Amino acid sequence: MAKKLVFGRYDYAAFLSFMSYSACSIIIPMALVAISKSFNFPLDDGGLGQGGALQLGRSFIMVISMLGCGYLAGIIGVKKTMVTGLLTMGLSIILAALSPMYGLLFFFVACAGFGEGILEGYATPFVQNLHKNDEPGRYITFTHGFWSVGIFLAVLIAGYLLMIEVNWRLVVGFCGFLAMFPAILMMLKEKPNQQHYPELKNSVPFSVTWKRAIKIISIPRFWVFFASMIFAGGGEYCLTFWCASYIQTALKANAFVGGLATAIFAAGMIGGRLYFGANVREKNFKKLIVIVGFTGALIGMFFPHVQNLVLLIILLLFLGIASAPFWPTIQSFACNRMRVDDTMLFILLSCAGVPGCGIFTFLMGVVGDKIGFTESFYLVPICYVIMSLLILSENLWKSNLKK
Repeated sequence: MAKKLVFGRYDYAAFLSFMSYSACSIIIPMALVAISKSFNFPLDDGGLGQGGALQLGRSFIMVISMLGCGYLAGIIGVKKTMVTGLLTMGLSIILAALSPMYGLLFFFVACAGFGEGILEGYATPFVQNLHKNDEPGRYITFTHGFWSVGIFLAVLIAGYLLMIEVNWRLVVGFCGFLAMFPAILMMLKEKPNQQHYPELKNSVPFSVTWKRAIKIISIPRFWVFFASMIFAGGGEYCLTFWCASYIQTALKANAFVGGLATAIFAAGMIGGRLYFGANVREKNFKKLIVIVGFTGALIGMFFPHVQNLVLLIILLLFLGIASAPFWPTIQSFACNRMRVDDTMLFILLSCAGVPGCGIFTFLMGVVGDKIGFTESFYLVPICYVIMSLLILSENLWKSNLKK
């Protein structure tokens, strides 16, 4: 029987960080139909590539940010680094909402990616440090569920507001404002009876950070997990990014229905992450990833063939459950299997997952422009199958195996 999870102040700050991060991440694709009309690149008339480019540019800035955030955390500490990421992300999304042209929108979305990269790089280690002596993988999987909570709430509320024709700029700007709340909670003075954050006592020199990264990337086993994260991120985020736009353009539904469908996908991920985090032991993570990966691929093969909205939403629910453990569980599983610095490993693996999101989101837009929006969704099961096969193969690499 798995031990009960126990949470404190910084856990709740982490929950809110994931929620605001996901809201800022999803709000651009959620409002993409309205944005494309404002900037004259309609999605149903060759504009899918430009829409996908917003995520591609954002993703590569996130990678640059993730690679540098370890050095920043070594200087100012993990908490202040997280606050920096939250404020940068939130203010950039607000400025993106005020942009008068596509170029500025692209620029500020990319700037938001800088703050998101910090959060992507350190939100997971932030939780790991809080519970490093108490099965941290379970806490990580559970906390990642709040990414999907943010998605669920953001798409439902934003979809409704867009449906009643609230200006997309107000909707986008409000999501940026939400990032201020976890930043404040993290910076409040600690009280004796509250959870304490185990901050690093000494700064970590860049040379040490660099040596840790070099050690990890020199291990063949690492590249199996790295590739797995690319395809896990690509498959999951293709659905997250394009689902609402697909339903509005291909199925001619309104923004609220598009948001509802994305919310159902997120609800599946919420339920899956909370359940798997609370009930699946770390020793069973590999089996979990492979089983849900192949199951998600099978379900995803039916997606392009379903034109009934109700059936499509049901499929999205099960796809959400199947997709739930990919990102956090692959990272935790890799951490359990390799004798390396956990924080640097989390960061480097996120440097695979984030570009996977951007590359496949952009590729799906290009494929949609060339051969059809519906057919582009076959990329999702392809990603899931490749990811599952890679995780199955990890035991072939014996180097640096953690006993």
